[in-house]
Amino acid sequence: MSRPALHPAFHDIAKRVNNWGRWGAGDEIGTLNLITDEVVREAVATVRTGRRIPVALPLREDGVQTGLIPGRVNPLHVMVQINQEIFGPGTVACSDDAVTMGLQAATHWDALTHVSHSGKLYNGRPAHTITAHGGAAFSGIDKPRHIVSRGVLLDVARARGVDRLAGGHAVTPEDLDAAEELAGTRVRPGDIVLVRTGQIQTYLAGAKDAYGYPSPGLSVRTPEWFHARDVAAVANDTLTFEIFPPEIDDLWLPVHALDLVEMGMLQGQNWNLEELSTACGQEGRYCFLLSAMPEPFVGGTGTPVAPVAIL
Repeated sequence: MSRPALHPAFHDIAKRVNNWGRWGAGDEIGTLNLITDEVVREAVATVRTGRRIPVALPLREDGVQTGLIPGRVNPLHVMVQINQEIFGPGTVACSDDAVTMGLQAATHWDALTHVSHSGKLYNGRPAHTITAHGGAAFSGIDKPRHIVSRGVLLDVARARGVDRLAGGHAVTPEDLDAAEELAGTRVRPGDIVLVRTGQIQTYLAGAKDAYGYPSPGLSVRTPEWFHARDVAAVANDTLTFEIFPPEIDDLWLPVHALDLVEMGMLQGQNWNLEELSTACGQEGRYCFLLSAMPEPFVGGTGTPVAPVAIL
């Protein structure tokens, strides 16, 4: 039995945002190529006060995962030795820990191999190159060796005059334009864009199920906006990144497929942008130096990340 084809609207957008071959047939990092030395120098120049804002959620056993996604477990932290004198009595004692978790359990980056469609990954590579033992043979999360650039907070919730967008709100290009106007800066090639919806407030208040569903998120129309601006990566403060349930019936995770597969643009979820929103509002500026280094899990399709915005 043949599988149903993706909605024609998806394929129309895919053609317009496709970056396959743009940086060569062997490219494995996609739009991160846009973060040049010059972009980083300009990013460093945004630092004025040195104020540092962490945007990661704590890694904890009662984290954001509810069991909806098979295998994506919250961090399970155990001690493997406690004050053990491993070199003999009276020597320095050591304590060590271990953790089991889904790499995308909390604040994370999706690698370009996190999703596929029509049997393909970014740059036209076959989806079957992801294997049980080796993980992603190409475009694993270990391939981006550093992610540091100018960050821009597009505070859509604040731009629309609310503390948190409604669960059914699909963030549109028009919303991004309004947030950009609020920010007082134009998104430039190589920028990392952080889109605030306010949805993470639901999780922080203890309503884990409501955090995931229904959720505001990026509309299927937004990849063209990011493509036109040559954005290097995008992250937001929701569980699913895109609006959930989807805008188009039976078209699940289309924004994932457009961003990761077609455009080759990393995306991140579960970023806590609340303190950053307050700080940007207080200082009257929404661009900053952003360090969001991936943990180099070889062959990984995602990674925990502890980003820091430096104002």
